[in-house]
Amino acid sequence: MVSEKDSGYRKNFSLIVTFIGLVSAIFILSLFLAYKFSKKNIENDFVSAKANVLEESIKPYNDFFLNKLPEISFYNGYLDSATASKFVDTILIQYPFINKVVFYDTEVKNENYFDDGINLGNFSVGMKNVYQFSSVGSGDKRKIIGQSQVKNNTTLENFNTVTFKLITFVQKLDTTVVPSQEELFSNFTNIQSNRIDYFNIPSFEILKNYKKMVMNKLEDEPVYQQDMLSFELDPNKIKINNTRPLLYQSVKIVPVTYDPIDTSSEYVSGEITLGGPFSDYKLFFISSKSFIKSEIFSYFLPIAALLLFFYGLLMLVGFLIYRNLNINHKMFKLQYDFITNLTHEFKTPVSVIKIAGNNIKSAASLSSKEQQMY
Repeated sequence: MVSEKDSGYRKNFSLIVTFIGLVSAIFILSLFLAYKFSKKNIENDFVSAKANVLEESIKPYNDFFLNKLPEISFYNGYLDSATASKFVDTILIQYPFINKVVFYDTEVKNENYFDDGINLGNFSVGMKNVYQFSSVGSGDKRKIIGQSQVKNNTTLENFNTVTFKLITFVQKLDTTVVPSQEELFSNFTNIQSNRIDYFNIPSFEILKNYKKMVMNKLEDEPVYQQDMLSFELDPNKIKINNTRPLLYQSVKIVPVTYDPIDTSSEYVSGEITLGGPFSDYKLFFISSKSFIKSEIFSYFLPIAALLLFFYGLLMLVGFLIYRNLNINHKMFKLQYDFITNLTHEFKTPVSVIKIAGNNIKSAASLSSKEQQMY
């Protein structure tokens, strides 16, 4: 039997073992790096995904501020208590974070207001009536409070703040340049903590007349209608839309001064300010580390499965190579043994004949017995 070395076809087991060891080491290293990557990615998501939760949660407020609020200007100052009631009714139903709405039925005159008004030269802004709308009970009913019950220091302060802003804008208005919508909106809107005040925006022609009324007493002494609505907001009624429930275990609205009592290292927390009229509040996010770990594994497992697939594929390739080497080695041995045995079978009788021939050739004379034997 010929040795593997002599056969010229040696099966290199060390090469197979090296291949398997190298692939296994790469697989284990890949799993480790994949887990580290998953952990880092989830940690980054915990920080960055807060903005998405905030955006989705305040989407109703943005819709109210950008779309519903400007609708007040469509009435051109001619809202009355009945029309305002219908308008506010839809707002209170559609936007539950609005607690109360105060409607100031206002007029602008070319003369001085002595009660509940602000004057600048001959330009005066004053209140005719004030109405309050708010939710009643758990149903969709609304109530209206009349002028005598609503007029107080708070409502007057709110009215005066926005009116001063309007008068300042009119005083500085350049009548040769049409102001932009952004400029108009910012000057006819007043945003304070948990409150938005809005004056309907008049046309540019009316604004130019306002400018004239500051300096002059116009012959026709025009009177213009203005509507102001003040919205009282409750940030705690904002519906939180947790877009990452597997990442944030708890999300709540708290004051910006809120400091959690539980500062255990077993929890991860974050925060983001609401902004606008809710700038005194923030979204507070908190999750236990075990809760986050489950999200890490949910992110890691598909990657691990993919790595395992490639690892199995490489192991299959290694097995096929080993099997082919083994089969080829067996075939080579069979071939070698066949040739060796065949050669041996032919070589034995030939050797006997050759020995006999040499004996005959070397003998000087043979006896009859020897001749008979050969």
